[in-house]
Amino acid sequence: LNYIFSAYIIQVDINHTDKIDRYHIMYSIDYYGIGQRIRHIRKAHSFSQEELPSKIGISTTHMSHIETGNTKLSLQVLIDLAKELNVSPDELLFDKNELSDLSLKPQFNELLNHCSKEEIKFLYDILKASKIALT
Repeated sequence: LNYIFSAYIIQVDINHTDKIDRYHIMYSIDYYGIGQRIRHIRKAHSFSQEELPSKIGISTTHMSHIETGNTKLSLQVLIDLAKELNVSPDELLFDKNELSDLSLKPQFNELLNHCSKEEIKFLYDILKASKIALT
């Protein structure tokens, strides 16, 4: 199963034997998505691509590369950008609509970790029926 969120591309590998053995989740950071959110918020604040980087002590070229996802930004630069743009770092890392979805995943996993094979199947059937009913 692959789930794509704005900040992470999450790949879930579920091994099936006679029971679910483990969940293996791999995270990779979506630098392009982060850069696009930074660009959008920068423009909403009427900062030029030259003005914002000068306020946080990075070059215009580095800012351009961040916005296009062609470079990794450090945690310090992320925090400095968030402060200057008056947003939380989460708003730069995650799409607002997907942020709430990401925060529930660990809770779902925790519930499933304490379920038997039969309970997981039962919960899956309920979830599937609920999803069909919502559409």
